[in-house]
Order: sequence, then C-alpha cells, then structure tokens
Amino acid sequence: MSHSPLSLFSAFGIELEYMLVDAQSLDVRPIADQVLQLEAGKLVSDVEFEDISWSNELVLHVLELKTTSPAPSLAPVAQQMQSQVRRVNELAGQLGARLMPTAMHPWMDPLQEMRLWPHDYSPVYECFNRIFDCRGHGWANLQSMHINLPFANDAEFGKLHAAVRLVLPLLPALAASSPLMEGRITGQLDSRLETYRLNSRKIPSIAARVIPERAFTQAEYNTCIFEPMFREIAPHDPEGILRDEFLNARGAIARFSRGAIEIRVIDVQECPAADLAIARVVVDVLKRLAAEAWTPTEDQQLIEIEPLETVFLDAIVRGEQAVIRDRQLLAQFGISGEAELSLKELWQYLADHPEDDGLRPGGGAHGPLRTILNEGPLARRISAELGTRPSRGVLQNVYRQLCDCLAAGQMWTGR
Repeated sequence: MSHSPLSLFSAFGIELEYMLVDAQSLDVRPIADQVLQLEAGKLVSDVEFEDISWSNELVLHVLELKTTSPAPSLAPVAQQMQSQVRRVNELAGQLGARLMPTAMHPWMDPLQEMRLWPHDYSPVYECFNRIFDCRGHGWANLQSMHINLPFANDAEFGKLHAAVRLVLPLLPALAASSPLMEGRITGQLDSRLETYRLNSRKIPSIAARVIPERAFTQAEYNTCIFEPMFREIAPHDPEGILRDEFLNARGAIARFSRGAIEIRVIDVQECPAADLAIARVVVDVLKRLAAEAWTPTEDQQLIEIEPLETVFLDAIVRGEQAVIRDRQLLAQFGISGEAELSLKELWQYLADHPEDDGLRPGGGAHGPLRTILNEGPLARRISAELGTRPSRGVLQNVYRQLCDCLAAGQMWTGR
C-alpha cells in the first residue's frame, strides 16, 4: 500500500502466490529467478507493470503477483491478474515449467526440495532460516492471497482492526484449498493454516494465536504485539535484522509504516476469478462491520480471542462445516435467536444482500462465489475427487486439471 494516508476502503492491495512446477511431472521447480530474468532481461527480484507486478518470495519455486499500486476498485483486478498469469506461463513454458495454484504443493518434500531465494533480500531469508529452519511446510510450502486494506489514522485503524478480527475465523470456510501434504489427505481442509500457525512456535509471540490481540490504537499494538515479539527475537537476532513489522505472523498484521492491515489467512485458489470473488465478499462484509451495520465498533472490540480462535481452529479442519456457538459473536453479524450456525450458513446469509454489485446475480464475482458457497471451498471439492488414499497418478491428474484452470481462468468443480 502507499505511504500516503488512504482512508478506509478507498483502495486495495492484492497479492497472489503461485508455485512453479515442472510441466510434465508437476514437481516443484526452483526457477523463480530465471522467470524474472527472462522478463526483465537481467537478474531482478521484481518486475513492475502498470497494474500488476511480479516479485520473489522466500523460496525459489514461488512467484508472487501483486497490485503495483493501491487499486481504487477490486472489479478489474481478476482480469489483470489473469493476464499476468498467462505471461508467466509463457515464460515458464520456455523452461519446461508452469504455474500451479492451491495453497500447498500436494506431494512436495520441503526437507529435500526447499531452495531459499539467494539474491536481493537474502540476509532476511537466511536469518529466518537460521532461527526457524525453513525446510518445513509452514515456511517452504504455503501459498496465499493477501488483502491489504488502508487506514488513515488511529480511529480508522481501531475500526478496521475490530472488523478484521471478527472475519478472520470465517475465512477458511471460503478459501481452504490445502487438504494434502506429502501425498496424503491430512484430515484438515486448510493444512496450510495448520502448518502456518505452528511454524514459528520456537518464538511464540511471533504468530501468537494467529487471531490478533485486542489492540485498537498504534500504542496498544506496540505494547501488546510488537514489543513482546521484538524482546523474544532479540537473543536469536542480535543484529536486529528481523526487528520489523514483517516479523509479525498473525493472521492479520498491522503495517503502520504503510497505513494498512494485511490479511494473511486466505489460501490461494484455482484462478484469480475465485480469489477476487473471495476478496470482494470479504471486503463487503468488512465495510458493513466498519459502518456498524449490525453492532457498534465498541461492541466488536470487546470480542476476546477465545471465541474467535475456537471457530478458527474448527474451520481449519472442517471449513464451511465449522460451527459458531457463541451468541455474542453471532450478534456481531446481525444473527439473533440462533444457538449455533455453520459457517456455510453464515456466509450464505452474508452474501445474500451484498453492497458490491459485482457479487450480485450478473456481476463478475457472483458465479465464482456461488460455486464456493454451493459446492464448498476448493479443498472440499479436491477431497471429494481424490478419496481417502489417492495414488500419485490420481494426484497428478487432478492437479494438472487445476493448473489448466489457472492457465484458462476457470473455476474447478471436479467431475
């Protein structure tokens, strides 16, 4: 996001991470630097275009596509991303590779296959690797969509952070796309989040409980989150390389230097149309929460971590079948008189009367969102196709279909 103060929901930043894999075997290919070099004509860590830019990530088999500047509307972003997917695939094809979607590679062995980005910014990556050993799935095998949302001052931050905390636990119900790890069905629809929430447990304050603490001013955030985190990392990082906002690994992180909150718990989908449908319904609900459509901000800020974490952990495993049983939490979304509600039921209710025209019948995001709401998140659809003990051949067939969906910009529904 921009350094200049942008007000609530006046602009948006979207980041999509994809795997580079062999075009035939679909094994990971650590060639992100080569793809970037083919486009730029020299070794670079990012390539900037007018709407969407490309950049490296921690590991060499991942490439990120992101909005170049804060986008005033999410409406055109899906097509802009899809255009860049086509270009990356053209270049990767010259190297015998292609892009693969979903949040985890289904059979990657990170102990053997992880390769850190060795170029610009490598001291940061090497520091992370030295402290945490990044040869685990929680570092080397996870691809997500990040949504960046601006705030102009402390009051807007407090309003936005309260709303974001409430929505975070609901997101795996829409976005889970990682039911596999090392060729096996894990029993969790969002295996990425399960590994992500544990990847920095050596220093617990970095990810904490993923759901952020009740901090609604910059001063509170410094006291509750940054200061404990920096104290804990200091003995492991005497040079202070990681003493920065980016160290924070909660499910949503405040970037005060940019005036933005970054949501990080959304698995990447089979195509940008699906990602942006999710982004648009999430933003639509956040707008209504921030506008106090159902409850005052003060009430939203009272919700503790515990009820949010309960739903979040359930959603990691069961996705849209997870259940909210906390009446105070349900009330924040205008639900009264219900003892419990599944996340599928809640999202269907929230999506019924959106403010975003693109989410309504005939809108560009309506079709992809309805596929997700009606047929379940991508992980549910993948699991139904694979059964309980899929062979490598079956996995390759399904994930080749998913690569084709990404290349063509199409939703995947299995058979």
